[in-house]
Amino acid sequence: MKRLLIIFLSLSLIFAIGCSRKNNVNRDDISVLVFVTGFIAGSPTYEQMVEGANEFKEENPNVNIKIYEAGMNQAEWEQQLAQMLSEGVFDFVISSNPSLPEICSGLANLFPDVKFIITDAQYEGNAQIKTYHFAQDEQSLFLGYLAGLVTTSNMPYANAQKKIGFIAAQEYPLLTNQMVPAFLEGARLADPGIELDFRVIGNWRDANKAAELANAMMSAGVDVFTAIAGGAAQGLLRTAAERNAYVVWYNIDAYNSAPGAIVGCGMLEQKKLVKEILENLKAGEMQYGICEVLGVREGYINFIFDNPSYQNLPQDIRAKFETFMHSMVN
Repeated sequence: MKRLLIIFLSLSLIFAIGCSRKNNVNRDDISVLVFVTGFIAGSPTYEQMVEGANEFKEENPNVNIKIYEAGMNQAEWEQQLAQMLSEGVFDFVISSNPSLPEICSGLANLFPDVKFIITDAQYEGNAQIKTYHFAQDEQSLFLGYLAGLVTTSNMPYANAQKKIGFIAAQEYPLLTNQMVPAFLEGARLADPGIELDFRVIGNWRDANKAAELANAMMSAGVDVFTAIAGGAAQGLLRTAAERNAYVVWYNIDAYNSAPGAIVGCGMLEQKKLVKEILENLKAGEMQYGICEVLGVREGYINFIFDNPSYQNLPQDIRAKFETFMHSMVN
């Protein structure tokens, strides 16, 4: 009943403003809603997305860009997005979440003049929706391989147990079906005997719970960690620094967040992609109804080699890892 009421109200607003909405978009004066499904602070994905949008806005002052934080309650996202679009202001919505295509598909019929561009998602067949899927299994594979090299090394804090750890805020299909298995697969390319300790916090904010899990995992023999946990991952970093464990990190250059503990960082080029999307929207060159897959070969998933902290790894580990990365690119 609540969903029907939302749709009815949205339709009413559409009819009220329908005559004033632009039918032919002036590409020098596009209006874009950047819809953040969560909070910007503490989320590398959204920080990059917003940074890219703001930089594009500075370079293109005629473009209207509004940043909206929708919070963590997924049940409210559809209503919030419908309310924003009911203003009749926005030509495009840019967001980044695997759950968004289904929500946008439901809203597309209500807002036929709006186009939806969603990164970190897979969806095809709707003429109003374009998605980009980051090949996160590739990032997991090379970070897992590096973790495997470290846990089997003679580095000061590596033990003899061949056990690595993965802490997640919550389970979702991409994480469970691709990222975690690929992380272990990568590690076992370094040594088939490596085991993975996988644990779930239950939310994206509880740094104390992440620290509690990390402590328990270290007591069980884990000496190299990774995490997909938003702000909660700060608890892992604190524990790793205090108790001398190693960490490999997803999506951003985080070496300076825990010097000495973080030994490798992947990079998800979300900022680069968002700026390219906005440029294509402005030029009217976006193709809808399809999903583009972006990975290492395409240049949207990388590893941060040029931070001085990377040089703290032993030369033999760096040589093996760089050979591995070169093979992935090719």
